[in-house]
Amino acid sequence: MEKISLATEIYAAFGLDRNRFVAKRFGHGYINRTYLLESQNGEQYILQKINTQVFTSPELVASNYRLAANFLKQHYPDYLFVAPLRTTDEKEYCIWNGEYWRLLPYIPHTVALDAATAPEQAYEAARQFGRLTRYLLHAPLHQFQIVIPNFHNLTLRYSQLQEAIRNAREERREYAEELIEGFLDYSSIAIHFEEIKTEKAFPDRLIHHDAKMNNVLLDEKTFKGVCVIDLDTLMPGKIISDLGDMVRTYVSPTSEEERDFSKIEIREHYFEALIEGYLDELRDLLTPVEKASLFYAGLFMTYMQGIRFLTDFLNEDIYYPIQYPEQNFYRAKNQLVLLQQLMAKQELLKNIIQKHLHT
Repeated sequence: MEKISLATEIYAAFGLDRNRFVAKRFGHGYINRTYLLESQNGEQYILQKINTQVFTSPELVASNYRLAANFLKQHYPDYLFVAPLRTTDEKEYCIWNGEYWRLLPYIPHTVALDAATAPEQAYEAARQFGRLTRYLLHAPLHQFQIVIPNFHNLTLRYSQLQEAIRNAREERREYAEELIEGFLDYSSIAIHFEEIKTEKAFPDRLIHHDAKMNNVLLDEKTFKGVCVIDLDTLMPGKIISDLGDMVRTYVSPTSEEERDFSKIEIREHYFEALIEGYLDELRDLLTPVEKASLFYAGLFMTYMQGIRFLTDFLNEDIYYPIQYPEQNFYRAKNQLVLLQQLMAKQELLKNIIQKHLHT
């Protein structure tokens, strides 16, 4: 890892002596800039520069972190919740040259995997996300802020796709014509989301909203779940967001960047493992309409991510970074293939869900 030079004032804000620490880039996150601080005597911290283009109100993120940390400390004192450390003047973050910095404890002897390579890992990660939601069940939901408005609002994303189709250059629209039709054929997924939004028996809960594999720390030797990390998007939402992102990112052996679509497949053992892990924490707490939505969750997140990639392609790639001209097109096509495979195996996957709902 490359050594990085950071301002003395940032260290001093947290009571650290810059001369005692070496800073190195850490992790593969795309949003915040993350560094590992290490001293010669083994002291370690995680330092992050908050991306204020994504999190436009860092104070809301900090407030949600602190609310969750205080609630969990009171009600589940043994639960490991990785909350930011305060500055020397008791603030949640340091502001230096207009940039927002926060310091977090480093959790030793753990790993964050970019992808699940065994069903047991999928189980452990899903269980950690389920446990966080369960432990926060009675936290004061109304006090938690929405840090990214409409983050998982499929109605909005579908509307943005329609607008992008209307406004796209003819060349791009014709290039993506078959892909556009493919996603429009599944518009019932967006329609069902409208029903969920207005269903009173489908409650908002405190969920992570970015339940990818690398947002869970596992024991480096046993791969048992240790804790959830990167809780910037912790806010009220529907469980289909977390569960759906797990299905979207754990079940196939390939990521959304894969262009060889023959490699995309539904690994039933991974699907079963994550369903089991999630339901082992939440099975007895979910309402009937939530239970009925568990298969839909994977369709919901895969469809939404697919149309977001397609929208960005039609809009000339203004949101997602690209390394080659058609990257967002291929990302969208990747997600459509995954969606089609989920639909093709829906009876098998629904049977797996029913099995673990009644365990």
